[in-house]
Amino acid sequence: MDYNTERKKLPMPEYGRNIQNMVNHLLTIEDREKRNRSAKTVIDVMGNLFPYLRDVADFKHKLWDHLAIMSEFKLDIDYPYEPPSPDILNEKPNSVPYPQHDIKYRHYGLVIEKMINAAIEREGEEQRMLIEQTANQMKKLFLVWNKDAVLDEKIFKDLEEISGNKLKVPRDITLMEPKAILGKKKKKKK
Repeated sequence: MDYNTERKKLPMPEYGRNIQNMVNHLLTIEDREKRNRSAKTVIDVMGNLFPYLRDVADFKHKLWDHLAIMSEFKLDIDYPYEPPSPDILNEKPNSVPYPQHDIKYRHYGLVIEKMINAAIEREGEEQRMLIEQTANQMKKLFLVWNKDAVLDEKIFKDLEEISGNKLKVPRDITLMEPKAILGKKKKKKK
């Protein structure tokens, strides 16, 4: 029996072994004109495998690039596009720059720090409303992180500490109850 694990590895497995066999056959055609016509036919077959991608920009260009990759860059035909160089297969991807933020209380996150900074810039009733909304959001986040009940005083203390003591929480603010935040547990049906 002939198992795929014993066969040569496919350069682009998404096209399958039959398309790879067609590409391998292209390499054996000696007449350049016939090889060019056959390559266009193989491109059409490759395009038929993924009809939903036909609307994607440069779809044909990608197919020609894939043909070059599948032939291990040995196919001598008249490419309608500049074929890629073999080096692209060994290129390392560019590193992704991840934002680095020094967050003191990670369970609250960066958005809470931004909300607190926005509250610092406000005054009067607008600041009071922002403090109350931020404190409620902090309590929600704390309860997600720690399912046990949390005291409002702990949230107020954390809010003041994150603000660098620039905000003082009015003591008449009341926060939502944990049951309202977490929601009611559904009873299991028997």
